[in-house]
Amino acid sequence: MTLQRHTRAYTAAPNTIIAGDVNLYYRDWGRGRPVLFVAGWSMCSDSWGYQMMALCRQGLRCIAFDRRGHGRSSDPGGGYDLDTLADDIAAVIEALDLRDVVLVGHSMGCNEIVRYLTRHGSARVTQVALLGPMTPGITLSASNPHGVDPALLQQFRSTQLLHDFPRWIEENVEPFVPGAGPRMRDWLAQMALQCSLQALHDCHLCVEASSMEAELKAVDVPVLLIAGARDVSAPLELTARRTSALVPDCRLVVHEDAAHGMFLTHVEQVNGELLEFIRAEV
Repeated sequence: MTLQRHTRAYTAAPNTIIAGDVNLYYRDWGRGRPVLFVAGWSMCSDSWGYQMMALCRQGLRCIAFDRRGHGRSSDPGGGYDLDTLADDIAAVIEALDLRDVVLVGHSMGCNEIVRYLTRHGSARVTQVALLGPMTPGITLSASNPHGVDPALLQQFRSTQLLHDFPRWIEENVEPFVPGAGPRMRDWLAQMALQCSLQALHDCHLCVEASSMEAELKAVDVPVLLIAGARDVSAPLELTARRTSALVPDCRLVVHEDAAHGMFLTHVEQVNGELLEFIRAEV
């Protein structure tokens, strides 16, 4: 069999998709309408296990992949900009020939999904769910007067990420999943420590530079937003509230006692909201 040279992405081996210069690991559970999960910064496809198990038992096909430089995907030494990351989502969708797909993102993954819609359109997408989004932008600017000072973001990268990342994880896992047990905390730390340090650094810069107001206004599919009022990574008023005001067809659900990792601490509620949203479109 001859492979045509112009092919952008194809399945090279079980659970691997080749997209340009990177091998993307993915998992594919169940049969039915496809739901594609995009993980947050420093997380991989493992983090979506509770959602994938719940939805595939309801007759849905659940796919999740490891972002380049994360988990079991390769570390290509670059490509950690939103355009390239969105093209990686497109590569997964095209390689698996997903249609009528529901895109589900968390944190930085929400930015990637929005950029995917901007660059590739919504022809294959029917719905989008954004959990703890970092959109439309978190950085202080003239148009975002309540944003985070860029100096604080740079300080995190220079004095914590590139100095003692394991210690930063230990100190910050509690705000991510308040009240979680030690094994859950260890599991999250292991996922983060699997990542390429370059990927973590450059993806953090990518989120800092994101300003997606115009792109959110152009989203032309129904959107479910799930946010936590205790989220310190993506504060509610800075992210989800502003995002919901920009997206034309959007429903915002706020969990008053949830933080950034609400899909792990509020599993039953989040799974129920996702399933209700997906079934409503059907």
